[in-house]
Amino acid sequence: MTIAQLHQELQKLQSLTAETEVVEFKEAKTNYDFTKLGKYFSALSNEANLKAKPFAWLVFGIENRMHKIVGSSFRMQRKDLDSLKGEIANKTTNRITFIEIYELMLAEGRVVMFQIPAAPRGFPVAFDGHYYGRDGEELVPLNLEEIERIRLQNKVDDWSSIIISDACIEDLDLTAITQAKINFVDKHKHLADEATNWDTITFLNKAKLTIKGNITNTAILLLGKPEAEHFLSPSDSKIRWVLKDNNNVEKDYAIFGCPLLLSAQSVFTQIRNLTYRYIKDDTLFPDETPMYDPYNIRESLNNCIAHQDYTLGGRINVVEFEDKLVFSNVGSFIPGSIENVLHSDAPSEIYRNKFLVEAMYNLKMVDTIGSGIRRMFMNQRKKFFPMPDYLLSNNKVQITIIGKVLDIEYAKLLAKNKELNLNDIILLDKVQKKIQLNTIEEKSLKSKKLIEGRKPNFYIGLKVAETTGQKAAYSKNTAFNKQDYLDWIIKSLKEHQFLERKDIDQLLWDKLPEWMDEKQKKNKITTLLTVLRKKGVCSNIGSDFKSKWVINK
Repeated sequence: MTIAQLHQELQKLQSLTAETEVVEFKEAKTNYDFTKLGKYFSALSNEANLKAKPFAWLVFGIENRMHKIVGSSFRMQRKDLDSLKGEIANKTTNRITFIEIYELMLAEGRVVMFQIPAAPRGFPVAFDGHYYGRDGEELVPLNLEEIERIRLQNKVDDWSSIIISDACIEDLDLTAITQAKINFVDKHKHLADEATNWDTITFLNKAKLTIKGNITNTAILLLGKPEAEHFLSPSDSKIRWVLKDNNNVEKDYAIFGCPLLLSAQSVFTQIRNLTYRYIKDDTLFPDETPMYDPYNIRESLNNCIAHQDYTLGGRINVVEFEDKLVFSNVGSFIPGSIENVLHSDAPSEIYRNKFLVEAMYNLKMVDTIGSGIRRMFMNQRKKFFPMPDYLLSNNKVQITIIGKVLDIEYAKLLAKNKELNLNDIILLDKVQKKIQLNTIEEKSLKSKKLIEGRKPNFYIGLKVAETTGQKAAYSKNTAFNKQDYLDWIIKSLKEHQFLERKDIDQLLWDKLPEWMDEKQKKNKITTLLTVLRKKGVCSNIGSDFKSKWVINK
């Protein structure tokens, strides 16, 4: 990079509202621990790979809050900086080291910019034998799911494309083949006339279900007769539907197997998509709507079929509760996070079952342009329902779709604030569900004045409150200032001979912010009484077990 390009890059990094997984600022005014530097090298390299970035930056001489230049005297001699490349290489996977180390001598001080390459495809980068990553701004061990996701980048085996030498066309279900043809022609209307002249083998080859007439795992999975499931063993080709009450007690169940093209529709039919009636609030909401958008049900189920890791022998599950659906399949979530999918400008480059996904796309079962999950989120937003919840852990993907309004105030927010973008909605959905925000998410919402309060008890901000009719709720959360509470205590003490602690609690309890729990309210009142006691305004002439607060004369 030229000096001018470095200046431009540094300004761009400084303009970030917060550090990201691929940018880290350190003051390093005099020195910096080599081991910690190596850990950051591993973490930034791995995160750059996972975020599909060519490189990451570690910058010395800049503080990490306001990104102001403070200057660094780390390894002032150029030869010492250059030797760092070899020192890092000696401790990393495949001797990977910095692309380059740049120095900028600025008026405010010296800045050192370490350009760190993304981990190679298929190879996570370790430092001193350990893999590191980032969780927001925090340096953490790279989790197993992320390690597997990087390693899968070079995986060439595709279970779904394996040819079953003993299987033949007679092992496929004729009804499923007929439905597959209907779906294929509907998807590829330009081939409708040509498709009428295809025999069955030609159609199966064109739809990417077979390979040169040979039956594949995909063909059996989607179109195979129930008695042909043994060809897939030990892989499990079943979908289990379970109906439970809200106490998690099983009320009913059914198991569906090959052909999954037809079974997916059977599962869809099994789900009770009842009518949900909103609590009327003038004309804010429609009177009634189905609990679940049909698209969301099909997308969730078909994604389970498409992305299941069939080599693990697990089963796809659909659990129906009174107010939510839970879909799950085994295998890690290859894109890494839902945020990567929602914010990506392109579809995923890697699929676990590439052959199967292509066949399902041809049969109108899945969308491979990367918009399916985003559309699910937007469907929930239109209904003012909570966003889909994804749980990605223990080598399993689980999605929960809630079929009702969870928080009426949050629903009002969505209804009256059309300008909120999807990222804002997802973060506010976390606030609604009492899910802890990370530092970057907190800064984002606070900068837009969408939330207020202290971590983890955030609440809707005044700007939103004024535009959604939630002024009362805002006031209950912000409550009163400190002096107001002190004045109430003093006034009440003057009106009565004495007050016990329970009397003071009763006096202030409903005036304290609603976000406080019982313990926090108790502590707040204790603090207020301590302030008055230290000022000499009042005293406790009782005991610790039975207080007796009086005004000092």
